[in-house]
Amino acid sequence: MKKLTTGKIWQFAAGQFGWALLSGLISNWLVYFYQPDEVAVSQGQTVFVPQGLVIFGVFTVIGGITAFGRIFDAVTDPMVASWSDRCRAKEGRRIPFLKWASFPLALSTVLVFWSPVNGLSRINGVFLFVMVLVYYFSITAYCTPYNALIPELGHTQKERLDISTVISFTFIAGTAVAYLAPVLWGFLIPALGRVNAIRTTFAVMAVIAFICMQVPVWTIREKDYVNVAPTGDSALRSLAATFRNREFCKFVGSDIMYWIGLTMFQTGLPFFVTSLLKLPESMTTLYFVSMTALSLIFYVPINRIAPRTGKKKLILFAFAVFFIAFLYTGFMGRISVISPEIQGWILTVAASLPMAIFGILPQSVIADIAEGDANRTGSNREGMFYAARTFAFKLGQSVSMLIFTAVSTIGTATGAGYRIAAFGAAGFCFLGGILLVFYNEQKINAEIGLKG
Repeated sequence: MKKLTTGKIWQFAAGQFGWALLSGLISNWLVYFYQPDEVAVSQGQTVFVPQGLVIFGVFTVIGGITAFGRIFDAVTDPMVASWSDRCRAKEGRRIPFLKWASFPLALSTVLVFWSPVNGLSRINGVFLFVMVLVYYFSITAYCTPYNALIPELGHTQKERLDISTVISFTFIAGTAVAYLAPVLWGFLIPALGRVNAIRTTFAVMAVIAFICMQVPVWTIREKDYVNVAPTGDSALRSLAATFRNREFCKFVGSDIMYWIGLTMFQTGLPFFVTSLLKLPESMTTLYFVSMTALSLIFYVPINRIAPRTGKKKLILFAFAVFFIAFLYTGFMGRISVISPEIQGWILTVAASLPMAIFGILPQSVIADIAEGDANRTGSNREGMFYAARTFAFKLGQSVSMLIFTAVSTIGTATGAGYRIAAFGAAGFCFLGGILLVFYNEQKINAEIGLKG
């Protein structure tokens, strides 16, 4: 088998940039677009779906739709992973999925924001529900096989860490570009109006994302680097065997808490800026892009330190910093001795290092667990390990979206709900760190042939 060169790693990582850009549009702007605050409405944002607590008297329409979409996404992950693990196509087990999932993923991302009725209507809610399901199935069909390639293309721990580092860079770059959207639609508003400016911005970004997602399809011949026989296990048997790995379950439990906290923070960031700090929405872009740029400074040091200190210690440190940062977010706007702009910059700096750590290391940890399990059991279920991980944390994200959209309606004028969301994100990160303490990294290193 060929060794993946640096150039090929970047070509592979281009796909991550593409789907991260689309994911960023959905995760960062869907709630902001369909459940706008008073500032957005005053600037011309149309209200397309019913607002308020209307589902079981607890959840908003947007909260219910996004949460169900996440659950649907989580349920389809093992199914797609099983299809991929058992695939016998001549191009390989993973590349065919990347090839055919790209277009529906890009198209559905745009259509999520393209309500058929230009005003408040239940039809818009039904259309949004369908498009969200198409989006989540498409991103599963792309991302699950894509992630399964990480332990297959990387034949050693060092190679897998290098791949994880580069794709983390393109992931965070894609997410950062998604946060640039307000700047771009701001230029288009005078000519197109707010809603059409937003939709046009997202359509252009989706085209760019589609092109990037096709790069690994046409530049990497999977069978030059991967020599693994398709598994014969059914989806349920493979998923059950995956969750029998105790260290995997410990790590995934911690990962769920991280994603609940992070999703609440990312979804709330535009509101933290506009509602708590009373700053223009364009400052959201400035803060996040700066946060991204600062986090990139830590990529090389993390890549070099992790083999010596172990990944577990660095992730525990990141949990602690995120806990403090999210706790601080809940008090933003009430720290009278510091200007609102500076309060935003403090959060930007504080969150940059843990963002880099979580961007690189969890993917590498799952790759290590998958290889160790394959060595111990003789069954190559790389796709299912990544699917099982996403199955678990997407269920957590569903809970996060339900919580955020519900609490954000509390004290809209004062922003009390957004503060509650920030404190909640801190609490989940604290729980995630506690769970990670029980993960046995030495045992996994021993299973892949390394000394603990």
